[in-house]
Amino acid sequence: MNHAPAPFPAPAPHPVPTARQVLHSPVGLSHALTALLGCVALANVLEIAAALRLRSVMDGIIADGTALGDEALELVDYGLRGSSQVYVVCFLATAVVFIVWFHRVRRNAGVFAPDLQRRGAGWAIGGWFVPFGNLWIPFGIAVDVLRASHPDPYGRQPSRQGILRAWWGAWVLSWFVHRFAFLAYDKAQTAQQLRDAAGPLVVSASLDLVAALLAILFVRQVTRMQHAKVLGGGTVAAA
Repeated sequence: MNHAPAPFPAPAPHPVPTARQVLHSPVGLSHALTALLGCVALANVLEIAAALRLRSVMDGIIADGTALGDEALELVDYGLRGSSQVYVVCFLATAVVFIVWFHRVRRNAGVFAPDLQRRGAGWAIGGWFVPFGNLWIPFGIAVDVLRASHPDPYGRQPSRQGILRAWWGAWVLSWFVHRFAFLAYDKAQTAQQLRDAAGPLVVSASLDLVAALLAILFVRQVTRMQHAKVLGGGTVAAA
């Protein structure tokens, strides 16, 4: 007696996480990262205050027509260098935690929508250390992560990239302005040149301050979206 072959099951329209795929919650890291980004923002405020102090002192010297003394120069330089060192310490600590968080949300994105990820999870770490490539590689990864974290990553509704694009634009711009600003400051020899260098220093720190605040919003946005998807199903690991 002949039996008709059993029909093949219809293929799943999109990749579905298997039981072996583990989703790691980014919530704890996001709290630490928010606090550290707040420290970066405070360091930016100190840099702005130091640059404005520089301008004020140089304005007084120029108005009085006095020579630029070593005491006045050391005073403003101490403030600028000190605030810059505070910023570097905060930035390095933040960068380490941010990369750990970024790698975690990229791995989660590989569970949510693996076919939408254009680069492997390792690039979420290595991409930051590629000269000049770090100006666009992490951004592309972040776009893919944001899309995969969307409630319907395969739907027509676009992922909300406004915060991401604003943060990345402010960060890249501050990166270039920062280098120009400190180059002008290091080359300054007269009170007028030092006064002129204060403006770019204020702009640089202000852009970095905006970037830090926007980074907080981006971290919270992605964390909130992924946490909602984790609660919706999948195997969850708290660590």
